[in-house]
Amino acid sequence: MTDYNQEEIELQAAAYRRLQKHLMQDRTDVQNIDMMNLAGFCRNCLSRWYQEAAAERGIEIGKMEARELFYGMTMDEWKANYQTDASGPQQEAFKTAFAENVKDDK
Repeated sequence: MTDYNQEEIELQAAAYRRLQKHLMQDRTDVQNIDMMNLAGFCRNCLSRWYQEAAAERGIEIGKMEARELFYGMTMDEWKANYQTDASGPQQEAFKTAFAENVKDDK
């Protein structure tokens, strides 16, 4: 693991918070499935990475709790307010993107 000084940690945390704001407030129109298909990660990945970082430090956070911390609401609320139905082609592309990018490292 790379050692970061305090300033680097603070800048990285600020960049993370800005990304979170961008995805959760500025661009709620961008669907997770499209992010996953194009970039290989989505909001759920970010919440999972948060959960994994906590676990590395001995802090247990469940999957849904991590998502709620990232989303600022429950998944049911997010889905009701922002998620649209995925098309057949989106779902097919997602299968490939998920297999290529989501690794079970445990």
